[in-house]
Amino acid sequence: MNTNKLRMPLDILMTVLSIILMGGAILFPDDRVHQIMGMSLLALWIMHVILNHRWLGSLFKGKYPPYRIMQLVVNFGVLICALFLMISGLLMAWFIPADWVGGALGFARTTHLFVSHWYYIFMAFHIGLHAAMIAGKIKIHGTVPRVVCLVISLYGIYAFIIRGLWKYMFGLQQFFFFDFERGYVLFVLDYISIIVLFGTVSYYIGKLLVRDRNDNRQS
Repeated sequence: MNTNKLRMPLDILMTVLSIILMGGAILFPDDRVHQIMGMSLLALWIMHVILNHRWLGSLFKGKYPPYRIMQLVVNFGVLICALFLMISGLLMAWFIPADWVGGALGFARTTHLFVSHWYYIFMAFHIGLHAAMIAGKIKIHGTVPRVVCLVISLYGIYAFIIRGLWKYMFGLQQFFFFDFERGYVLFVLDYISIIVLFGTVSYYIGKLLVRDRNDNRQS
């Protein structure tokens, strides 16, 4: 079975779900919808890992130049965050009795908020490492797409600051704040721009590391 055709739709669905989930339970009065979507994302991640099992099998083979180290850090960053999201999410799930969780509930909420934002940034880095492949598949090349990415990334810096992601990432804010005056559409656009920002940063860092390696080989 050719799994290559499954990968891009799967990755797009995972990204869309991640953006929706970053909005907390704002769209859904019932927390169970958010929790079900979170479990669905986890299932998609398991599928993603299965489809890319060859990468796991190659971990103990070959050398580790800077680019491969970066790839390893980013991928394991995503996996570790996903693991903590799963654990903290299960502790808050509606089907787990509150008396079973006890005092860990507050810790689970804080951890979930903290880890979810690190997950989001690692996910953006992960997308950036595959940007060239994605651009090749959808046949987007040239100067115009690069300028568009640059403009969106500049806005992404603003969105990253105004949405306070850095506060969540460093535990400076213990609860999720949603700005109703800006609305949900702008929230989605802001978070997409943040993905573009960190994806672009990741892409160019990776490109620089590969170029330096090639230059060292030639010298």
